[in-house]
Amino acid sequence: MSEEERDFEEQLRELLAEDAYTIRPSPVPYPQIRRKGVVERRRQVAVAGAVLVTLAAVPVGAFAVGGGGTGTADTATTTPTASASATPTPTPTPSPTPSGPAGPATAGQLRDGITLEQAAEGLDKCLAYDRDHVDHGGGVASPDLGKADEYRIILALNSTGDSNAPGDGIFVVAVKEKPKETRLICNIKNGEASGLNSSVGSDRLPDSPPVLADTNGGKLYQQSFLDKGRWKLPFGWGFIGTVEPTVAKVTVSYGGADSEAVLDHGWFVASGTLTQQVTRNPHLKGYDKDGKLIYDSAEDKSYQQVQ
Repeated sequence: MSEEERDFEEQLRELLAEDAYTIRPSPVPYPQIRRKGVVERRRQVAVAGAVLVTLAAVPVGAFAVGGGGTGTADTATTTPTASASATPTPTPTPSPTPSGPAGPATAGQLRDGITLEQAAEGLDKCLAYDRDHVDHGGGVASPDLGKADEYRIILALNSTGDSNAPGDGIFVVAVKEKPKETRLICNIKNGEASGLNSSVGSDRLPDSPPVLADTNGGKLYQQSFLDKGRWKLPFGWGFIGTVEPTVAKVTVSYGGADSEAVLDHGWFVASGTLTQQVTRNPHLKGYDKDGKLIYDSAEDKSYQQVQ
């Protein structure tokens, strides 16, 4: 090859390389990714494209790399005679999270074969039930409790019908932190929402103990007072409440059985099965990270000991 031909080839390579850096990847489909994400857990993702340049006598081939695998590649190909590439920029795009409430900290908080999908469906029905009904006492609509994907399900278990609320079903307990701490206990029977108890705003006061039982959690661990002495057995029960950050362990004694509660994002969650009726509420104890007892419901004057 003559020196003149080599000079021409080098000039051609430089021109093609300069053109390659003017190529930009096709935009990543942000709206589709955002619609699939959970509302309260959206993440801002920086996406950069990687450019692969193929040198040839005429056009250049380029591949636009999108994030999350949802984009399509725009390609143009030729028969290459030589190749070079621009340095790609990493694109750490997480997979979209399906919409819906978050699950509990442990699988054991979903009892009696209830799946997260079933619990989420029940929560949806209870929120719709709340939107469609009015408070019979005041004649005004209940406050908007938000959407299901703003919540985290912390407990789901079978519910036992009693004289006050006949018919078996399932309980779903869900909580959220923003914009206000909210706790829902909803009951689903025959595939339909049949009751909802909600608490908006924290139950905690400046002088509250480090372990605080939920004020309306009794519906999860006892049957109606109307049925005192003749509960339906066996009876699956649940117990919930909040804990301060200093609490590292909570134990629950109920009906002669001891168990350790799950600590789930500031909540304690316990459950079990009774084979005989009881007359005393669950006995709670809280411990710090060093194993020191820092709470005992037997010494808490604000805690109701007897049913």
